[in-house]
Amino acid sequence: MNKPPPIVTLVGAGPGDPDLLTLKAVKALQAASVVLVDDLVHPDVLAHAPASARIIHVGKRGGCQSTPQAFIEKLMVQEALAGENVVRLKGGDPLIFGRSGEEQAHLQAHGIEVRVVNGITAGLAAAHDLGTALTHRAHAHGVVMITGHASGAGPLPPVDWPQLAQTAHDCKLTLVIYMGVQSAANLQQGLLQGLPPDTPVAVVENASQEQQRHALGRLQGLQQLLADEQLGSPAIIIIGDVLKGLQALPDALPMNTALQTLPQHAQLA
Repeated sequence: MNKPPPIVTLVGAGPGDPDLLTLKAVKALQAASVVLVDDLVHPDVLAHAPASARIIHVGKRGGCQSTPQAFIEKLMVQEALAGENVVRLKGGDPLIFGRSGEEQAHLQAHGIEVRVVNGITAGLAAAHDLGTALTHRAHAHGVVMITGHASGAGPLPPVDWPQLAQTAHDCKLTLVIYMGVQSAANLQQGLLQGLPPDTPVAVVENASQEQQRHALGRLQGLQQLLADEQLGSPAIIIIGDVLKGLQALPDALPMNTALQTLPQHAQLA
């Protein structure tokens, strides 16, 4: 009999709340013999892995010391070729800022089959926590999910925030920014070149988790909002007129006002 090809499964653990894990993710974990897990995965998720499974923590957290990507890829190949059932467990969705494209290419180059199990991405969870939508017939035709972490040091140039802002304004799009806390000053300056200064913004820290915090304001006051409310990573920044529907964000709100009274599940006005 032919030996089955080695397999690595890239699994999305969701935004943090372990109850948001998919059934397919649970099944993948139950079959795993080796689990490479990111820092942002809730520890309760690992309860679905067999007691005999080896759990290897390969930290990946924005703004902190992280396990080198090359080492993670080498380890996945090594374990899969040794006959292990490898699960690479990531926060959110592997296909959205999860570096799954790089990992798939590397694994496939070594003759390893790759399977992907989607998870709920943090941008969706952040909107849910605010009680708002990312699209709305009166405010937004679509959504742009973008990283605020791109510095231009890699193969791609840095994000052109003025151009993105102008496109979002002209096309009525909601911006959902991942990993944008550290670069808030730069992206605020760039976005103000294409979006009105009173454009609503929301920052959601630890979306979907018990320690979730959030604050609302205006684009002109984004950097100050982060400082005043001491919001940090991991956080999602949502920018756009869809936030006008929140009862706690009236049109008359001053530009630099931060609100912490927003209900966990505020209703649209």
